[in-house]
Amino acid sequence: MQLRRRQFLSLTLAGAGLLATPLRAAERIDVVATTGMIADAARQVGGDLVEVKALMGPGVDPHSYRQTRSDIVALTRADLVLWHGLYLEAQMEELLLKLAGRGKVVAVGEAVPRDRLIAHEDYDGKFDPHVWMVPDLWAHVVDAVQEALSAAAPAHTETFAANAATHLNEIERLGAYAETTLATVPEPARVLLTAHDAFGYFGRSYGYEVVGIQGISTESEAGLDRIKTLVDMLVSRDIGAVFVESSVSDRNMRALVEGAAARGHAVQIGGELFSDAMGEPGTYEGTYIGMIDHNITTIAAALGGDVPARGMDGKLSAGS
Repeated sequence: MQLRRRQFLSLTLAGAGLLATPLRAAERIDVVATTGMIADAARQVGGDLVEVKALMGPGVDPHSYRQTRSDIVALTRADLVLWHGLYLEAQMEELLLKLAGRGKVVAVGEAVPRDRLIAHEDYDGKFDPHVWMVPDLWAHVVDAVQEALSAAAPAHTETFAANAATHLNEIERLGAYAETTLATVPEPARVLLTAHDAFGYFGRSYGYEVVGIQGISTESEAGLDRIKTLVDMLVSRDIGAVFVESSVSDRNMRALVEGAAARGHAVQIGGELFSDAMGEPGTYEGTYIGMIDHNITTIAAALGGDVPARGMDGKLSAGS
């Protein structure tokens, strides 16, 4: 599996032109990443050898994000562009594919093996892009970032490999925390109802039923019939908590709570989850580890699980 993954990444990087035009050893690598999660991976692996810019900040929805003029300038001037792929950046894909034709552009989300992806129900050849929700899947993306940086600056390959190994150990520890903590939620309560269908990989990995008001993309709309159906589910199954997302409007979720209340059933907002974007820069939740730690801890706590105070290492913000 590891060899196949490396071969795939080498072919991808060669196609992007990265293997042919390495930087000089003394140069710092100017990296532009589309999402905060990818930017964090680049910072973790690149360390002081990289300067990383994320196009999409906290609360930004990558499904609907359109590039600005300053984004285009940054993308064209970057030494390396890292984007997710899997049709996450739907409105930017045409531009990113054009840039890939000139080299130095890698869709790191495409490194996740196809047999581990969730196929889109309505579109052949499309997949659920939300692979960062499961640490074990995100590890493939970190591998891809390491390969891309090493191809861009071969003189620093050993440094990138060491940094990646350290980060991957933390990701593995996060995965173990997820398994043990989420398993403390009573089985009947393992229902995760959120704004859009971003937690499919989460549900498959940890044995949770996941229900999104909207589909995989936030571009879809939730009609009145959908809201009514979900209110019926909340009432009939005695579900007591639902979750809002930092990058999606909470309008539909509030409608669910109010609809259930009108039927005499109390539903609380179990917390705000990070779905398509991380927390504020400079905070623990503004890192990949902190983002997922927050989600795991918030979900388990709201659904009746046994969670440690302030998360895996006690680093979560108060009230997180």
